[in-house]
Amino acid sequence: MDQANSPFEEGVRRAGGVNYIRHMNAWYEKVFEDQRLKSTHVALYVALFQCWNLHRFNNPFSIFRTEVMQMSKIGSANTYTKCIKELDAWDYIQYLPSKNPLAGSKIHMYNFDNSTDNTSDNSSVTVVRPYIKHNKQTKQLNKDHQLKKNYEEPL
Repeated sequence: MDQANSPFEEGVRRAGGVNYIRHMNAWYEKVFEDQRLKSTHVALYVALFQCWNLHRFNNPFSIFRTEVMQMSKIGSANTYTKCIKELDAWDYIQYLPSKNPLAGSKIHMYNFDNSTDNTSDNSSVTVVRPYIKHNKQTKQLNKDHQLKKNYEEPL
């Protein structure tokens, strides 16, 4: 291993150079921009991405319809077939269907992370705190939290 590469960078390079977070951020930007994509497309793509991850980002990789349908929570084989063919036609994936049910279909995933920066720059990290609207429910929760039991008192 080259002295200049960290173990993480070496792992990313061996895994096809895919940065999980950057890829998913780029994917969700595409989801936001492409009005054709519906929730079934998004769920199917995320399931395919997980399969790709499990295959260490090697292309192409084999999938089995029943497993991917279960992962993506798609209940209809027709919906699955329609969505996977549309993802292929819209250039989100390359779908190579198999006629042999024992072999499984092949999927080629495209890397949407176009950045060349492999460093981790923490100076631009922004901490986002959850916004809690103060209403009756949060006031009741706070009130219940303040009423702590004294376990030293007899029952």
